[in-house]
Amino acid sequence: MFTSAIVLTRPHDIGLQDVELTPMKENDIAVDVSWSGISTGTEKLFFDGTMPPFPGMGYPLVPGYESVGRVVSAGADSGFSQDETVFVPGANCYNGARGLFGATAARVVLPGSRAIRVSESLGEDAVLLSLAATAYHALTLRDATPPELIVGFGVLGRLIARIAIALGHPAPRVWERNPARRDTAEAVEVVDGADDARTDYSTIMDVSGDPTILDTLVARLSKGGTITLAGFYAAPLSFSFPPAFMREARLFIAAEFTPADLTAVMGLVDSGRLSLGGLISHRADAGDAPKAYATAFGDPHCTKMILDWRRNG
Repeated sequence: MFTSAIVLTRPHDIGLQDVELTPMKENDIAVDVSWSGISTGTEKLFFDGTMPPFPGMGYPLVPGYESVGRVVSAGADSGFSQDETVFVPGANCYNGARGLFGATAARVVLPGSRAIRVSESLGEDAVLLSLAATAYHALTLRDATPPELIVGFGVLGRLIARIAIALGHPAPRVWERNPARRDTAEAVEVVDGADDARTDYSTIMDVSGDPTILDTLVARLSKGGTITLAGFYAAPLSFSFPPAFMREARLFIAAEFTPADLTAVMGLVDSGRLSLGGLISHRADAGDAPKAYATAFGDPHCTKMILDWRRNG
């Protein structure tokens, strides 16, 4: 069985190719993907060839961990039935291409234990569940406190703000250097950090991905304040010790989300406390992948690009 998939043959060489799927097992499901999201974090690093060494890394690879579609075949031990709508946080099901993270294809095969049932009514917004789970994970780290300041207002920053509010915390302030991302309808104040004179933030959450930002953030902390790094940083981070010493600064690092985070986010969505709407800015047919990736990685107005697979089965 073959499928159309987005394949990174080498850095800067991406497009739609036919790849062979591995055979299904009794605990697997096959999913026809309707939509998948493009990550401007990890996928951009793979595209640029700047991703640090990572388990399973290599080319050619099928990227993606943000797909949603319909079950077309379900193994007897998969726990799913045909026609259920599921979210796919990744798949490793290709002969001749690495599945890292492997969900950006017209059809994927994965263990049923990895798929998440979602309401069909979520539609394309369901591709945001991985980012929402990442945001939830960062907000609920052990000993973490809600952020008073979020740095970076792409989709992850917006989801962190929405989830913080959904969990009953005060609305944080946001720094965003890109003026195209400061004009939003979100229920938070969004400013250029250069215009903010505060130096007493007790909790700052950074999703900018800027490896040079720590000294700037330390200077804005109150004594005993916390910085949580919730983005991904391709270059080494460093900071000047004396200011951090004087503030007794604490540093948290948020890793990838867990299945429990996805479950918690689904609970917030199902209860109506969290909306995933209004965050997708751009859409493209999967057949136009090279142009779509260029827009996702290069257009400052593009906060989230998704690929539509419904005509590329």
